[in-house]
Amino acid sequence: MAPVLTFWKDLNTDPAPLKQQPVIPRHILVIGGGVSGLVTAWCLLDKGYKVTILAREWANTTKNGRLTAQIAGALWEYPPAVCGSHTNETSLAYSKSWAMIAYHIWYAIANTAGLNSGVRVMPARFFFPYAIEEDRRQYLKMKGIEASGVQDFVHDSKLADSLEIDPDYGVKDAYQHQSIIIDTDQAMEWLTVLVKAKGASFALASVDQDLLLLEDALRLHFFADAIVNCSGLGSKVLANDTTCYPLRGALLRLVNDGKDFPKINSALAISADAAQKDNGIIFLVPRNENILILGGIAQAGEEKLDLTLDSPAIQEMRKRCEEFMPCLKNAKLDPDYPLAQGLRPARKDNIRVERELRARANGKPSRVVHNYGHGGSGWSLSFGCAAEVVELIEEALAEIPPSAMATLQKAKL
Repeated sequence: MAPVLTFWKDLNTDPAPLKQQPVIPRHILVIGGGVSGLVTAWCLLDKGYKVTILAREWANTTKNGRLTAQIAGALWEYPPAVCGSHTNETSLAYSKSWAMIAYHIWYAIANTAGLNSGVRVMPARFFFPYAIEEDRRQYLKMKGIEASGVQDFVHDSKLADSLEIDPDYGVKDAYQHQSIIIDTDQAMEWLTVLVKAKGASFALASVDQDLLLLEDALRLHFFADAIVNCSGLGSKVLANDTTCYPLRGALLRLVNDGKDFPKINSALAISADAAQKDNGIIFLVPRNENILILGGIAQAGEEKLDLTLDSPAIQEMRKRCEEFMPCLKNAKLDPDYPLAQGLRPARKDNIRVERELRARANGKPSRVVHNYGHGGSGWSLSFGCAAEVVELIEEALAEIPPSAMATLQKAKL
């Protein structure tokens, strides 16, 4: 069966674990301090595990110091995401279930008073330059969204009419639903404080070798019973996975206070595979009350964070969004933080939430569980992947032999 994770039943936002730890708790080492690492730690803590999070850096708001999780667009999307990097059918089948688990948890967080979590529920509208029925893949995705349980789904070709979208841009169809929009700086700070309050220990260090080779030493050093790998692009080394690669992205941050253009209070998007031109993504998302993020790009294999406001890719990105919504030509950039750029942790076969399949030197099954390859969907899949990790940890601790994701998928259908 697919994992189940219910807010208040399986986890909560109280500053203490939901389930009290036993006298001698099982100790899990989580490697990675991004959204996947923090959410996984939260789920483990509320399940009664002792948790240590090991990372080479933590979320911060220093210049050029933000984590990938902070730079992310952080609009909840039903898979595949707008950036169009999701191609593996096994991973995609899992991701739809994971995304809905995350949707319901984030939705509950957004509607819990007094959390200061940075999580909001807002409308998201997705536009198409053709009737959706003409594209079987997009049509099936839309019907999947409609049946998924998202709130207030509407399919209406006239959804663009009430906005400042250029009628000559070519929008022919659209759908809308309530989505989750996350202020990532605020949310990462909130998650960090929460997991600390629930008892997580934090360790600052780098791991630069295959975890299979380091597993015994790490478990001995931290007195850990198992390890979860949430290291993102670091998994190229830590999981010995050469299919991991960077997918560079960038966002412009515009002042969205209603003075220079009508304030935008919903997410507006055209996905890469619907744009009918190379990398023609439209991505407009309110980050918080006063900032609108504008994107986007998806550049495979680019490892340098050397984009500037004058880079052709950034200028083309802005031009494309201004053609879509001409009022944005009047927009002012955030003077303190105009351009955000980062490397999405992509993988050729997409997301891997799976136990280490290679045996240890002594022939016994590894107690490493992997959770990486999320690309641009880390926030959207976070709690779903974490719920899967908890199940896999319990299998590993029970010394059950590991199974590959494809095998598990068939068993769960």
